[in-house]
Amino acid sequence: MSTLTENSRQGAEALSGPASERREFLKTAGTGVAALSVLSITGSTAFAAGSPTKGNAPDDASNFYKSDRVTAQKVSFKNQYSMQVAGNLVAPKNLDRNGRAPAIIVGHPMGAVKEQSSMLYAQKLAEQGFVTLAIDLPFWGESEGQPRNLVAPEMYTEAFSAAVDYLGTHDFIARDRIGVLGICGSGGFAINAAKMDPRLRAIATVSMYDMGAVTRNGLNNSLTLAQRKALLAKAAEQRYAEFSTGDKPFLNYLPAQPDANIDPVTREFWDFYRTPRGIHIPEGRTLELTQNRMLTSEVRFVNFYPFNDIETISPRPLLFITGDQAHSREFSEDAYKRAAEPKELYYVPGAGHGDLYDRMNLIPWDKLNAFFTKHLG
Repeated sequence: MSTLTENSRQGAEALSGPASERREFLKTAGTGVAALSVLSITGSTAFAAGSPTKGNAPDDASNFYKSDRVTAQKVSFKNQYSMQVAGNLVAPKNLDRNGRAPAIIVGHPMGAVKEQSSMLYAQKLAEQGFVTLAIDLPFWGESEGQPRNLVAPEMYTEAFSAAVDYLGTHDFIARDRIGVLGICGSGGFAINAAKMDPRLRAIATVSMYDMGAVTRNGLNNSLTLAQRKALLAKAAEQRYAEFSTGDKPFLNYLPAQPDANIDPVTREFWDFYRTPRGIHIPEGRTLELTQNRMLTSEVRFVNFYPFNDIETISPRPLLFITGDQAHSREFSEDAYKRAAEPKELYYVPGAGHGDLYDRMNLIPWDKLNAFFTKHLG
């Protein structure tokens, strides 16, 4: 297999609606939750082309890690919607292709692409002997789907089952030993898939977000019902404009540059997605900046309930990994409470949400390896 070439990490000008319109929406919706899954009161501006300002990247941050012990190959496969899903198939260099290896599907954070966090995990797990497949969710990265960056939870869920289809039809993959790892929002999508697809034999999540709960209620239930209804009303009204003009503006969740008033959660995401630490523009899609989404599709998350019936995944095992300082830990705790055995909730001491995207010294590699080795063999 050929090794992947690293794409440019320079920023590109983001598609967005006028800043005044975004500010007016934020004012009307009354949304004050500081999280990328909800519209931040900090507002945003288009990200200018050129190299981004360097963030405060920790010394052990290594999102663009390149392993010399694995091979990586770009692949694609169709989902049930006949859309091409793109992925990177990663394997140990010493893989015995006459045998049958266990495999792990890796899903990226919500609003991100496979080169952001997922490929780090895919390579580190492949170093332990697993074949891994880091996928771009439909409408994101190198996967098909129009309009770009669309929020479509059902199609995100289907992508994981389509990845099982792809892996399980390869002679060198043990189709009864396929697991999944979902990072951030993909934790919820992976769980949603596992409820319907028993071929996913072991399910792990890292820094999981329940995108449905946070869109409905905000972090720590900080969004009122009145604010939620205002958000839905604004999105519904916006559909008229999009239908009439064909213009589907992005709402940029992250500012071009942080200021003194930026809230800690937005700053945490900015430090990863808008700096050389983690910024990535998919090849051939120079106008797409990760984390940009349309308001009119974002509200689909209001009707997304990935943890309903999570107990039906049993007796397949679940592992929830979260930082003990993570603003998102409530979602892993909620899922763990609802799930049936076997299950484990693992706290990483001193880690925040974004720390587990790429901080090599904090990510519990041994825990992940032990979990998948035990349950996939």
